[in-house]
Amino acid sequence: MKIDEINMAIIKHLRDGRRSFKNIADNLGLTENTVRSRVKKLMEGGILEISGVVNPESIPRHHTVIIGVKLGTADMFKKAEMFSKLRGIVSVAVVTGRYDLMVTVLFNDDYSLEEFYTEEVSRIEGVQSMETFVIYKNFNLKVPYIL
Repeated sequence: MKIDEINMAIIKHLRDGRRSFKNIADNLGLTENTVRSRVKKLMEGGILEISGVVNPESIPRHHTVIIGVKLGTADMFKKAEMFSKLRGIVSVAVVTGRYDLMVTVLFNDDYSLEEFYTEEVSRIEGVQSMETFVIYKNFNLKVPYIL
């Protein structure tokens, strides 16, 4: 699907996910049906998802961790997909540099880093090493609530 200037303008307006299609249409000089149709196509194409996100620091007894993962295999995309299905995963990225994957995970009192390593990651073969970065203070981090 082509992302043109109108699609980008609609996406920017949807930073406020509660904004009405009519309001967006009025601001962009489009019809409400045009906005609705384009949003539907963007969602069907996997480009846009409208959802509520939270600042994990604002939720008591929750914290976020970023984990650098070094793999013992060149099949990074398959391993990234496997990680993406683990409990607590917010995002997984295949990256360049010292690590093969950067994984963002949400934890709470009922689900710990230790559980993540021993019950989730242990099921994935080919993980050579991991380094954990606990986020003490975030700026602009918003994640879907997945626990």
